[in-house]
Amino acid sequence: MRVLMFGWEFPPHIAGGLGTACYGMTKGLAENDVKVLFVMPSASGDEDQSAVSIINASDVAVDTVSESVDEFLGKVKFVHVGTNMVPYVAPEDFANVVEEERKRQVKDFRITYGQKFKFSGKYGTNLMEEVARYAMVGGTIALQHKDEFDVIHAHDWLTYLAGIAAKQLTGKPLVVHVHATSFDRASDDNIDTRVYALEKRGMAEADKVITVSDLTRNIVINKYGVDPAKVITVHNAVDFSGRAGIQVERGVKDKIVTFLGRVTYQKGPEYFIEAAAKVLKRCDNVRFVMAGSGDMLNRCIRHVARLGIADRFHFTGFLRGDDVRKMFALSDVYVMPSISEPFGISPLEAMQTNVPSIISKQSGCAEILKYALKVDFWDVDAMSDAIYGLLQYPAISHFAVQNGYDEVNSLKWTAAAAKVKAVYESAVEDAAKK
Repeated sequence: MRVLMFGWEFPPHIAGGLGTACYGMTKGLAENDVKVLFVMPSASGDEDQSAVSIINASDVAVDTVSESVDEFLGKVKFVHVGTNMVPYVAPEDFANVVEEERKRQVKDFRITYGQKFKFSGKYGTNLMEEVARYAMVGGTIALQHKDEFDVIHAHDWLTYLAGIAAKQLTGKPLVVHVHATSFDRASDDNIDTRVYALEKRGMAEADKVITVSDLTRNIVINKYGVDPAKVITVHNAVDFSGRAGIQVERGVKDKIVTFLGRVTYQKGPEYFIEAAAKVLKRCDNVRFVMAGSGDMLNRCIRHVARLGIADRFHFTGFLRGDDVRKMFALSDVYVMPSISEPFGISPLEAMQTNVPSIISKQSGCAEILKYALKVDFWDVDAMSDAIYGLLQYPAISHFAVQNGYDEVNSLKWTAAAAKVKAVYESAVEDAAKK
């Protein structure tokens, strides 16, 4: 089986869980005899290509698609999208950011035939422009490698247009992989309608839709109107390579409770802060760490100051690679209080580092983890009780550590990838019948 896969990021340069999931998935697919051509907007050259062949979209000119750009646009039924898309920006800052971006951008989206585009591969203010251009380049790549793949796999809304272009230009079946939806990133009445439209179109055009949890599957069916028959849940796993032997020196004797993730509405950071304040009223030999960055960071810093716990609360900023593993090694408890979490790989990473974890019931990984403590994200009393129990009662912590490690050790990417391969085979088989 051969796959043309569209992603947005790949380790070691990642901004969140999407790149980590793509890395684990491609390694698992290689172990299942699946050859992957992995396309990304901007490759740095230091990516691990032991399991994939990476194509850097920034190196590809849009010059093999057709005799004219208009013809190409007609073929892929391309839709121009607005460019003022800023993920996770606070509402009060959005107007200023849009105005600054308006001054920088050209009046209309244009693409020059034969041109190469230097994608940032980031999540900046011109994200929508890059998504649109990535679709154009994705179509070119699909035609150039048409005889080298059997199925197309597009990860999350950023790559759906590229996947659609590849499908319409080559006739190969398309599988889209939903790692998160608009309804995870914002409340129902505050979603970005442009992103929702791209998500809905990608799911509609796809031959199969993979979701990372049953929680996400239900959203895809109920909020996007997708036929349940073509939506398949494949839970994520965790990569155990390079995890052992992390040694750190603790500079304090206090216990450490960690939040690690984007500091955004979706991740529920303020519930973590409220729970921290309640724990600190019961014991003072503990410190809380918020590791990550996002649009709510300054708000959270002010929240901590208002509660008077700044001397016991630390902000590290964004962590990656070895720094993430060191943070887990320093931690006594890990908390993921997400309001809506399609899956959530970080608790698995914590548990494999022998850190007992507390997760929200509103997370996809809650479907498969028996030995993580589960609370409603809004129940800060239950959250603080769980933290306190793990800190103060060694027997509870030991039980969670020992059983949690064994549990996540059984969640391997090889098994998850085998399920994905079965989805590919089903898509190819269905396409052959048409």
